[in-house]
Amino acid sequence: MDVFEAIKNRRSVRAYTSEEVSEEDVKRLIEAARLAPSAGNIQPWEFVIVRNTETKRRLSDAALHQTFIEEAPVVIVVCADIERSSWGYGSRGANLYCLQDTAAATENMLLAAQALGLATCWVGAFHEDAVAKVINTPRNVRPVAIVPVGFPAEKPNPPPRRSIKELVHYETF
Repeated sequence: MDVFEAIKNRRSVRAYTSEEVSEEDVKRLIEAARLAPSAGNIQPWEFVIVRNTETKRRLSDAALHQTFIEEAPVVIVVCADIERSSWGYGSRGANLYCLQDTAAATENMLLAAQALGLATCWVGAFHEDAVAKVINTPRNVRPVAIVPVGFPAEKPNPPPRRSIKELVHYETF
């Protein structure tokens, strides 16, 4: 699939079929994520792959009871190693770059899923401490995104987008 086609057709899907996602496809998603750019090539990302029903339920609860999370065959929690990001960049790395880097990795994962015929939803609304507890992160690792993955049981319409004219500025704001 052409990258522009993947970008144009990707949607946040919140309903999945019961069909399992293969381990090979999950590995391909992680491969796409780990190839993302990162500040100083530090690669601060960590990925927790969840298939266990009870763990998915607990993640759903921690994510403000968004039940579609537990209904997905696979859930990937994208985390940032804050300590790793601070190695070369101090507090800016720990507070900003690790978030930018994991966001790039997450977007790569979403586009790869689209190319594989899989559906995802980037979930950022969750209680970070609760998610960290569910997946037992070390002190220096911060959950940044929850990504349910499955085969789509719905095909959402494209959401409205601001026009290019409305959001582009030349030389100054």
